[in-house]
Amino acid sequence: MSYFLSPDACLKWLETPSVYHARTDELYELDEASFDFLRRCSSEEGCSDSDGEFIDYCLHEGILSSDPINIIRPALSKAPQPSLRYLELQITDRCNLRCKHCYIGKDQVHELSVGQVRDILREFEQMQGLRVLITGGEPLLHSNFLSLNNLLPEFSLRKVLFSNGLLISRQLLKTLNVQEIQISIDGLEKAHDILRGTNSFVKAMRAVHLCLEAGFEVSVSTMVHTANLNDFEEMDRLFRETGVRDWTVDVPCVSGRLTTNTGLSVSPEIGGRYLKYGFGQGLHGSSQGYGCGLHLMSVMADGRASKCTFYSDNNAGSVEDGLENCWKRIAPVRLRDLECDCEYLEACRGGCRFRAETLGNPLGRDLYRCFLYDIIKTTE
Repeated sequence: MSYFLSPDACLKWLETPSVYHARTDELYELDEASFDFLRRCSSEEGCSDSDGEFIDYCLHEGILSSDPINIIRPALSKAPQPSLRYLELQITDRCNLRCKHCYIGKDQVHELSVGQVRDILREFEQMQGLRVLITGGEPLLHSNFLSLNNLLPEFSLRKVLFSNGLLISRQLLKTLNVQEIQISIDGLEKAHDILRGTNSFVKAMRAVHLCLEAGFEVSVSTMVHTANLNDFEEMDRLFRETGVRDWTVDVPCVSGRLTTNTGLSVSPEIGGRYLKYGFGQGLHGSSQGYGCGLHLMSVMADGRASKCTFYSDNNAGSVEDGLENCWKRIAPVRLRDLECDCEYLEACRGGCRFRAETLGNPLGRDLYRCFLYDIIKTTE
């Protein structure tokens, strides 16, 4: 009997040979024999093998199928080291909200063209990328979002759409070519609306339910601010009962308007306590010995590329230079170079480097994360 690589699975040659399942967001490291076997399975002829246990496992995980699939696979080449696995792609900086913590300046009008997005995703796929995070502004406000959405199935990547939820409808969800949708929810109704505007909480939660109803995986991101400090236990219960996949909690960086407007920003002593909340695997990770964002790069709506959106003013060039060229200009953050010496360094990863820099020292401590681990230490 012949077996075929499933349409949701794609071989990726990262630091180690791997196979990635875009729908389930699972990455499996392979030995040489397994990698070669699955490479044969990605051909039109498929493959067969006497190792029934391995085949049964791959069938169970959705990596293999017994049905031939007519799908064009991307060329397989070794990724640059370290590998670029997660690409934050800001397709537009237009937005329909004026959130008090937003880092984007006023009246921005930039957006990536459909051709630029296709070229970026093609090169990202060639670099063995795994996951593209489609952001804004509000990405659904891109002037040609329909065309962008239509090209997404061309790429063997997991597509995650970030949204404030206001424009999500049942009709849109019928045509949306992504596997996951992340909605921003910054507290229960009163606290969320203080940050994002009247009635925005109700609309955001409606979007969460619509997305789940339509079969999408849903994640939620929350920013800590003074108005939502009493909401976290209830949010934890709400998101778990609703069926949210991941809940990410963070503190806004000082580049946002939050720090200059209404007294909603929190100190490290207070904010650090709330970073214990959240669940799931998150949208990007690191590796042993390295700081946050080892495998992440961001592309802004004007084409600049940087290690994350907060570093847009200290960018690594433009996508016109080529995605890989920009990636090679970004130096990884090694934990051994940081002025951090606590026992939790490998778990903490040095926290947010941009936040540490705004606190006075690029190699220093992210005090918000420090207070989190101080709390963890006292409860052990």
